[in-house]
Amino acid sequence: MPGFELFGPEERKEVNDVLETGIYMRYGFDGPRKGIWKSKELEAAICQTFGVKYAQLTSSGTSALTTALAVLGIGAGDEVIMPTFTFVASFEAVLGVGVVPVVVDVDDTLTLDPASVRRAITPRTKCVMPVHMCGSMADMDALQSICKEHKLVLLEDACQSIGASYKGKKLGTIGDAGTFSFDFVKTITCAEGGAVITNREDVYINSDAYSDHGHDHKGGADRGADQHPFIGYNYRISELHAAIGLAQIGPFQQRTLLTCQFRVQQLG
Repeated sequence: MPGFELFGPEERKEVNDVLETGIYMRYGFDGPRKGIWKSKELEAAICQTFGVKYAQLTSSGTSALTTALAVLGIGAGDEVIMPTFTFVASFEAVLGVGVVPVVVDVDDTLTLDPASVRRAITPRTKCVMPVHMCGSMADMDALQSICKEHKLVLLEDACQSIGASYKGKKLGTIGDAGTFSFDFVKTITCAEGGAVITNREDVYINSDAYSDHGHDHKGGADRGADQHPFIGYNYRISELHAAIGLAQIGPFQQRTLLTCQFRVQQLG
């Protein structure tokens, strides 16, 4: 799978920026880091590249999915409808927050069959979670309609489909939230990493806290002054991993820009 074999001087440059500061944690240590904030830069690049308002980096795609489920209010006793064809991490995240996975058939999209989703809905159903497998996208129009009708959360597991689009919208940006994986064999890699992406400010703010032990990050430079409004976990990405991702996303942004320009020329 592509990605890791293309490490080059761009990745080394970004990583060396971090090594020279000696600050490998993404939060705090404002002075010694000398203005080097690779995680913040990568989050901004993700938002720009994929056309989404907010991005919160995490340590993996699995932790991103776990974070998204938790901050969307999906918990013990709830049911999440998900496809039979997926990677084990999708189940790990669902089970990890105490939720019951309800697996249903896939169709030619390789992911959720909307008719099967409708049949699987019960009073305990809280979320529909399509897993966009191998770059193939679910029928998001149908799933959005179902979720709106039944007042369900729509969470996209787009960990295997970074950059793929559905009717002009990037996968992961259509539902209430989406997740990416930046592991060693993904299209964009941080070696290890993930992201929660969303257009909902509340989901972003709570993801930021949940992935860092519940810190509300309102204490400024003093982490000890932060409040902890709810329990979180250590799902932080490191600055070293974010630095690799920052180098990786640069060419991806250029390809996206060139594709858009080409399409504009075609339409013009």
